[in-house]
Amino acid sequence: MRAFLPNGSLRAKLVVQLLAVAAVLAVALYFTVRSTADRAAEAAQDAILGAATTSIAEQLRATEDGIEVDLAYATFSMLGAMGQDRLFYRIDIAGETVTGYSDLPPPPARPASLAPEFYSSPYLDADLRIAAVARSIVVGKGPVPVLVLIGQTRQGQAAIADSLANRAALIGVGFFVLAVPLSLLSAGSVFNPINRLAEAVGRRGPRDLRPVRHPAPRELAPLLGALNGFVARLRGALSQTETFIAEAAHHIRTPLSTVRTEAEIALRQSEDEPTRVRLRSMIRGVEASARSASQLLDHAMVLYRSDQLERVEVDLSAVVRNVARAFEPTAELREVSLIVTGGDGAFMTQGDPLLIESALRNLVDNAIKYSGTETEVRIGLSREHGMVQVKVADQGRGLSGASMAQLAVRFTRGGNVGDVVGSGLGLTIVTEVAQALGGQFDLREMETGGTCASLSLPAL
Repeated sequence: MRAFLPNGSLRAKLVVQLLAVAAVLAVALYFTVRSTADRAAEAAQDAILGAATTSIAEQLRATEDGIEVDLAYATFSMLGAMGQDRLFYRIDIAGETVTGYSDLPPPPARPASLAPEFYSSPYLDADLRIAAVARSIVVGKGPVPVLVLIGQTRQGQAAIADSLANRAALIGVGFFVLAVPLSLLSAGSVFNPINRLAEAVGRRGPRDLRPVRHPAPRELAPLLGALNGFVARLRGALSQTETFIAEAAHHIRTPLSTVRTEAEIALRQSEDEPTRVRLRSMIRGVEASARSASQLLDHAMVLYRSDQLERVEVDLSAVVRNVARAFEPTAELREVSLIVTGGDGAFMTQGDPLLIESALRNLVDNAIKYSGTETEVRIGLSREHGMVQVKVADQGRGLSGASMAQLAVRFTRGGNVGDVVGSGLGLTIVTEVAQALGGQFDLREMETGGTCASLSLPAL
């Protein structure tokens, strides 16, 4: 009985209810036809019984010797047309039975005229339907009362009623069998508007937060209203989230940059060595906090935009050049050569420009951060197997035996980079961007030393 549980199927509930109605109608049809057939068969039998009894009563006539009784064969043959029923008759003249069955039950009251009176009564081993006709015949000095009774068993009536009832039962069963596919079709037609509404909402992109205007029956108006209200609240919440992330990035990065600048100025001006040590520790802590805050906000932005993905055509070579130019000052300070190769022509993909830029920025930042002085970081562009690929190769410390699956876990860092400021979120961000855009990310240690990170995205 799962269909009647709160989490059951509405379609199953509707089908069961329709079939229950069909079953009730089929049963009601059977009993209605059965009752009507009984009454019709009884009325037909009464008509024939009444006609036969009246015919016999009318054929009684007075003679010089008394009353002559003539039982015509046609009268009983007419009664025999009802089937294999048994017949019983009784003729009383002046209160005495002159022919027939003397114990045949008389009517409750003597009939007042030639109009027959009908009643049912058990007799011997059968249930009889009896017609009674009374009349008076003038014999000699005055009228003589005559009572004519004819009784008939009811097998023929029952057979007619059974035949009609059986046909009604077959019709009811056929109606119920036909109701099964009709109920399924009806349930499908009732839920089709809901399915079409669900398909219309399902076809929407993750950034499509417009109100739902799909045509729907009046009964779905409360659902549409609630859905549009939820969409409006979600749109407002997402807008507030994006604004919060942007403002948080500004309000966190700016004070930390100010603190670091002031600490560096104080370091240059101070001649006390213990103070200089504390200032260097402060600068290192501020730098770690700034980097962690920056990457946490980048990670939050990646998670947010992955759910609200904006897919536009992006020239990967242009993004790579922009990122390389942004990191040139950092690379020069660390005496690292930043080289871009294979960037001729357009390397088109489809995705969110901010996510792609965030992933490449983290790859280049890691490569420069973990490279030694007077080394190279190469950024290469290529096309392979329907993908555009960016490879960032450095000559740094390598992976120290750690796998990519381990390093892609949030806040996880390699065992050989403890002396370098980091948050353990860079590779996590790159991995999530690749998954969101339908691409791939691979990280491996090169035989010549250093690490090669490959980000592949579907080509256009």
